[in-house]
Amino acid sequence: MRKLLLFSVLATLTLCLAAQPARPQGGRPGGMGGFFGPRVDTVKIWPNGAPNAFPPQKSSNGQDYSEAIMEVYPARNPNGHCVIVCPGGGYAMLSLTHEARDFHTWFNNRGITFCVLQYRLPRGHHDVPLSDIQEAIRIMRGRTDLGITKVGIMGTSAGGHLAATASTLYTNAVNRPDYQILVYPVITMDLSYTHRGSYDGLLGENPSQELVDRYSCNKHVTSDTPPAFIIAASDDFLVPVKNSLDYYQALVDNRVSATLHMYPSGGHGFGWGENFRYKDEFGAELDAWLNSVVFNLK
Repeated sequence: MRKLLLFSVLATLTLCLAAQPARPQGGRPGGMGGFFGPRVDTVKIWPNGAPNAFPPQKSSNGQDYSEAIMEVYPARNPNGHCVIVCPGGGYAMLSLTHEARDFHTWFNNRGITFCVLQYRLPRGHHDVPLSDIQEAIRIMRGRTDLGITKVGIMGTSAGGHLAATASTLYTNAVNRPDYQILVYPVITMDLSYTHRGSYDGLLGENPSQELVDRYSCNKHVTSDTPPAFIIAASDDFLVPVKNSLDYYQALVDNRVSATLHMYPSGGHGFGWGENFRYKDEFGAELDAWLNSVVFNLK
């Protein structure tokens, strides 16, 4: 009887495993995909080599981001939307957990395919991160297998700067994001209120005023800039909230749909961490914005 029961359990488990979709190459770093965890597809942004490659250097946390890759977390019940997140890290490293991967379940539960972009660190090669995110947007627009019809961009801190840059310096309809979600973003390269580490990492030593202006996102907002959701804490002393306020004002001045939530505390770098006091409010307000603005986009 015990042998029969054991055989039945094993047979059932085998059938369940066989019914699961094949786990794409790569899987979640440090975990398992398919039956034992979320499905993850690892995509190389430049499989044939980046057009603006340069000799790689180690990041401030010892990691090598010489090649841009993207982790794709497909939603089980997709609604056609995709969000690509650009992690923060001052253009010197990438904060891939609470500022990136930890968001994937929240978005997947709302039918949104979620992607984590490990963009190349620029080391003063200012065009490199922008080219990576523009190519990532182009790639996801072509994922007909996932039914993608809208591609949004999300970013935290310096990743927020990259997301805002992608939202203002797009070159065509293919690499233009449909919407943007910015979490305590760096917006300007004006030294009077930028984040100096991001400035140095992106622009290098002694950049021209032309470059400083080019990567000051509030200066490039137009009426065609995608709708924005912005969140920050008023006690953020690392990236002054004037970054968020100026970008919001530029959006309003150009009659772009914009939502700004400024919490009284939280500092910088709260991401999707459990210690953020206003995490529930953050989720509820982002959920409301998605339902009232994003899911109604033409």
